[in-house]
Amino acid sequence: MSTKPPKPVGLYPLARKAGGLLFLSGVGPRIAGSDSNDSGVPGLELDHNGNFLSFDFEAQVHSVFANVKAILEENGSSWEKLVDIQVFLVDMKRDFQVFNKVYAEYFKEMDPKPCRTTIAINSLPTPIAIELKCIANP
Repeated sequence: MSTKPPKPVGLYPLARKAGGLLFLSGVGPRIAGSDSNDSGVPGLELDHNGNFLSFDFEAQVHSVFANVKAILEENGSSWEKLVDIQVFLVDMKRDFQVFNKVYAEYFKEMDPKPCRTTIAINSLPTPIAIELKCIANP
């Protein structure tokens, strides 16, 4: 995984410090340096019509966590300083158990653990299945 986060897909910062906290914009699993919004998503391959050829949600979870970590570190924070995470899943029924399994791997040793809310949504602006919105101490 890259140690650099991907660029935002719109006109917004990856993170902003305010009121003694670090707020991260929505972070997806795209790999830094990917050419477009629909390339560089781990475990995702689309045909010429935009239909799924292959899909690996677990790979997307690992990648989104790597991107969050990179953004935190670029802004003087760290994984251990996360205080709140909002999780947006495109398919709660299909992906929630996998997400919980991977999440537990990353957070089982952390104390205190961040608060977490998991929300089902219809879609995201790029062909990804997960996005995180995080708040951390700087």
